[in-house]
Amino acid sequence: MEPQANPKGEIVEQYRRTENLSKRVSLHTHFSVNPYPWQRWVFDHLDLPSGAQVLELGAGTGALWRENLDRLPETWEIVLTDLSPGMLASVVGDLTVPSPPFAFRVVDAQALPFEAASFDGVIANHMLYHVPSRERALAEVQRVLKPGGRFYASTVGTRHMYELWDLAEELVVGIHARARATTAGFTLENGRPLLERWFTDVHIHLYDDALVVTEAEPLIAYVLSSSTLLGTPFGSGRERAFRTLVERRIATQGRLHIRKATGLFSAGVSES
Repeated sequence: MEPQANPKGEIVEQYRRTENLSKRVSLHTHFSVNPYPWQRWVFDHLDLPSGAQVLELGAGTGALWRENLDRLPETWEIVLTDLSPGMLASVVGDLTVPSPPFAFRVVDAQALPFEAASFDGVIANHMLYHVPSRERALAEVQRVLKPGGRFYASTVGTRHMYELWDLAEELVVGIHARARATTAGFTLENGRPLLERWFTDVHIHLYDDALVVTEAEPLIAYVLSSSTLLGTPFGSGRERAFRTLVERRIATQGRLHIRKATGLFSAGVSES
């Protein structure tokens, strides 16, 4: 049995607009220590042919493409999809460029509205753990990939941002376990056997990074943006207490060091 993902309705509500995701991305953008930006790193692992047909599932804010516009092959054709119409609408405005051509569709990864063998590459960045049935989604990805095509799926490990959730646990008992459960269905540790059921030539690439946080507000915004998804909404009193806790830790220690565990799986479809 697959680990239980968040119900579809909760995911749609959490990602109805870009605000929640943008707050979480902002923390990583401002306080990550690896000088090699995540989206550039992911793009550099895409091994796709000239003239590739590319599909992204759960495109979110479109960051992978916005941060690599300067080096996208003009001959690629890219379809960006998301379960959230609001999220996808915000991406359309950011990627109105003449080439390469982008198309946008509201899509459920468990039922892809594309013909078999349509794409040279499919990308799923930090989203498979949200899908209620990963088996259905992976079967669909395999179906729409061309023979010899590649699937790229990024995710986190079980120790990802462990220190952050330990800190939040001091005020909200159980939040650490709920944070771990949110991504438990597809992690760096269990992703390979899941992928090997549907794909060949599975590789994992690890991204070495951490957060060194010197300002309280972005960290607080990150936790608050996640709290509803975790089933632990913060009231005003708890929010004030958490702000005080974070500010004191930073004042005492000068910074908060938070380890990250992030990586990318690459998997293929046999040419035979």
